[in-house]
Amino acid sequence: MEQTDLCPRLQKGMDLIGRRWIGLIIYQLLAGPQRFCSVQAALPISGRLLSERFKELEQEGIVTRDVYPDIPVRIEYSLTEKGRALEPIVREIQKWSQDWIEPEPSQPQS
Repeated sequence: MEQTDLCPRLQKGMDLIGRRWIGLIIYQLLAGPQRFCSVQAALPISGRLLSERFKELEQEGIVTRDVYPDIPVRIEYSLTEKGRALEPIVREIQKWSQDWIEPEPSQPQS
């Protein structure tokens, strides 16, 4: 089979979105700004790994971290315009999954 050159942007985008937990973090933030503990409670992910993924998403300009000087300090994460542009893609993956993917026996259907 003949190998074709991949577009470097497509490759980088697929690598980012395909990284474990990234898509689910973006999906969670589609509901609006959330605190770290809310996202962590919604996903079976360690705090260390979630923190790492948030940093990656911030560096890519997909997520913004807002610090509020309350007592105690309140930090919220939200999608940027760049992150919100992923919504139709994430929703289509959600639809495709509902149509074609069988849930694990221990997981409830959504």
